[in-house]
Amino acid sequence: MFSMFRKMICLVSFVLVLGLVVDVQAANVDWTGAGPDHLWSTPANWSTGTVPTSADRFRIITLPGGPTIANEGAVANDGWIGAPLENDQTGDLTVDGGTLTTNAFIVVGRRSGDNGSLNMISGAITTGGNLYVGHTGSGTLNMNGGTITAPAVVIGFNSTGVGHLNLDGGIISINSLSMRQNAGAVGTMDVGAGTLIMDGNDLSTVQGFIDNGWITAYEGNGTLNLDYNVTNEGKTTLTALHNFNPTPADRGTVEPGAVELSWTLPDPCVPGQPVPVDVYFTDDLEALQMFTDPAAIQVVSKQNVTSVVVQTQPKTRYYWAVDTYIGDPNDPIFGPIFSFFADNLPPRVDAGADAVTWLADAVARTKNLDATVTDDEAYTVQWTVISEPNEGTAVIETATAEDTNITLTELGEYVLQLEAFDGEYTGSDTVTINVYNDGCEAAQSLPDYVPLVGDLNGDCRVDEADLALLEENWLQDNSLTEP
Repeated sequence: MFSMFRKMICLVSFVLVLGLVVDVQAANVDWTGAGPDHLWSTPANWSTGTVPTSADRFRIITLPGGPTIANEGAVANDGWIGAPLENDQTGDLTVDGGTLTTNAFIVVGRRSGDNGSLNMISGAITTGGNLYVGHTGSGTLNMNGGTITAPAVVIGFNSTGVGHLNLDGGIISINSLSMRQNAGAVGTMDVGAGTLIMDGNDLSTVQGFIDNGWITAYEGNGTLNLDYNVTNEGKTTLTALHNFNPTPADRGTVEPGAVELSWTLPDPCVPGQPVPVDVYFTDDLEALQMFTDPAAIQVVSKQNVTSVVVQTQPKTRYYWAVDTYIGDPNDPIFGPIFSFFADNLPPRVDAGADAVTWLADAVARTKNLDATVTDDEAYTVQWTVISEPNEGTAVIETATAEDTNITLTELGEYVLQLEAFDGEYTGSDTVTINVYNDGCEAAQSLPDYVPLVGDLNGDCRVDEADLALLEENWLQDNSLTEP
């Protein structure tokens, strides 16, 4: 066990060193922001007059506003984000609807004294090496949407490194998470409506970070949810829920029209006393953040209620907040800003429960497919054979019918998919059918199968064949007679 642990340490060290070996191989392409806009894709914004290629290192190490990746196809070998701290400015990179792919690492806050930020609004980042947040300088990853995929995220690396991750939305998918890699490093994470997914079972590592106070939920006003092999098969998943338990779920999606906002009230200072709330609702985030005209967006005023119904329009993101009066009736406690998107939801598809069957006298077996599709719009369906023992061994009677029959002609596993399309979005689900030689084999394949008492030959029956075996061994004794 200890030798395996040492090997793991060596491997991690090798990966970290390998990520920095590339440091001296790539050609530097520096952001200047000299072009007519702040788009990554504009050549005039770069020191070489060309957009970085997969052989280059991009460096955002100057104070003017950094680039925005709004289109697909941005590439680099690796990259630095972070400028010398002056007047509270940072070197920053924003991904808003575009994609960035690197062969190796991305470092936010690479040098001592650097201050950098990586802002994910939407889109995707995929790195071939680790993503460092606060390597030797200070770095912040603001995750509001989109996806980041990397071998590892390291928050706080060297002794002077200070890193922070705001996981307010989106998904980070990694092999492993490291915090405060070396003595003196500082690394923190606050989880909001985002999701962190790690390969394998990392429960003990992440729980250790939580116990140390390095990972919080909604700035200490929520609960962290950590599981392995539950939310995502074979993976560790970290999410959070605010103490208000907001509905709709923060960053969720709901059908447009009348939407009920609901929340859980905090405990009053004096037991039994009401907790009045102010509730604000708008599709203008700035109006809620700047609070210039609160009356225009207020939907509840100092009422002891836990819900309110609002009207929404399709394809619109809405923002809302609940402020509570627990102590001073004139001094509300400001709550966080939650959001949701009003949109047509994909059809909800249930292809039915997984099943077992068997060939009838070694000939084909016909089985009913009993599915359920739920949607507010009209929809069409399509059954597809995803896998089968041999091509053509599964024949669907009516592939465009929700409920139909399928004929199975060989032993083995069949995986079928049902897709439902409502004219805009597609929902899907799969069902697995295993075909055996006979009903006994099928029964024995079930996880809750219990053999019958007296079924000596294992054929799922207690009959004369079992009695013959019993008579054949009647009164025989094979116990030991000496110690």
